[in-house]
Amino acid sequence: MPPAAALPDWLTRVGVFDLETTGVDVTIDRIVTAHVGVLDASGRQIAARSWMADPGVPIPEGATAVHGITTSYARAHGRPAREVVADVTGALRSLLSQGVPIVAYNAAYDFSLLTHEAHRHGIEPLVDPSPIIDPLVIDKAYDRYRRGKRTLEVVAAHYAVPLDGAHEASADAIAAGRVAQALARQFELPASLVELHTRQIGWARSQAESLTEYFVSVGRLDPDDALDGTWPVRAPQTGRGA
Repeated sequence: MPPAAALPDWLTRVGVFDLETTGVDVTIDRIVTAHVGVLDASGRQIAARSWMADPGVPIPEGATAVHGITTSYARAHGRPAREVVADVTGALRSLLSQGVPIVAYNAAYDFSLLTHEAHRHGIEPLVDPSPIIDPLVIDKAYDRYRRGKRTLEVVAAHYAVPLDGAHEASADAIAAGRVAQALARQFELPASLVELHTRQIGWARSQAESLTEYFVSVGRLDPDDALDGTWPVRAPQTGRGA
């Protein structure tokens, strides 16, 4: 591996963002819990806010098995979904307006689902959020041929980042931020946030094309289908939510 690089100045204060949801379809699934925080250069969280929503729909048992939140618990303890979506969107918009980059693992999932939720509740969505840092996209770009899964748990362990309480929004968000910092120390990332953001757009597209080819070859996708590699928001910026 290349020698460890110094942490870029633009990674010494980063926002972190994660959602736990009712499922994996960004167009129809809903937010259950969310976390937005800020890490310093050492990876210590220096600001944080967490939310629990009543998503307004039943939480499937499969989703509860992942994050532990049941429908009855969310209804009893969660805030109205519209309030949570507005608060999360506002918190992210505030950080981005200050020039603070937002780290999100598999960012296209979280930002796309949040965009659909915003449309669903009549809230102004984040339009072309930038700068975003996606450790999943970066790890695949710099260590393309490493075998094994690329879940946050696996990748965090690979870079010696502790992850206690996986699939809990705050734990996942903090771990993602620390993985981003570990990647920057391990590899020579682009010199600026603008360049990094732009390169991730291309990397994500290429990674989706490569994965599409593989899925077609093993029969998991029809040859006429393709994975959407648009990043960091797959969902349209205008239009209806499900």
